[in-house]
Amino acid sequence: MPKSKKLQLLPDEIVIDSIHIIRDQKVMLDRDLATLYKVETKRLKEAVRRNSARFPADFMFELTIKELASLRTQFASSKGGNRYMPMAFTEQGVAMLSSVLSSETAIAVNSRSSVYSHVCGAWLKSTKTSCFS
Repeated sequence: MPKSKKLQLLPDEIVIDSIHIIRDQKVMLDRDLATLYKVETKRLKEAVRRNSARFPADFMFELTIKELASLRTQFASSKGGNRYMPMAFTEQGVAMLSSVLSSETAIAVNSRSSVYSHVCGAWLKSTKTSCFS
């Protein structure tokens, strides 16, 4: 009988550092979630756009130019240029992602919800306050 693969989760500190307060909500950005779910950011965005009905405004929203500029000032270096505005996902949006992505990690999450539980734990540990006015 083959052994089941155990998901390799990112350390809590990395997940917590990926949580931002935008519009008075704790959110994670598309690029960080792509890393977590082991997919390209482009593919994550495509999956969300194909399933837009599953992502109402309280699950996901796109950053404004002002929000993106404010977010960039918090980082010492940029992670490259954005062709499209980043998407921000609330806790519910993070959970919904596992059902629309087709990566091995997302499929495992959908059946076991271990990454989601991991993110939720980090969400609760996050004591960040809003840095956007």
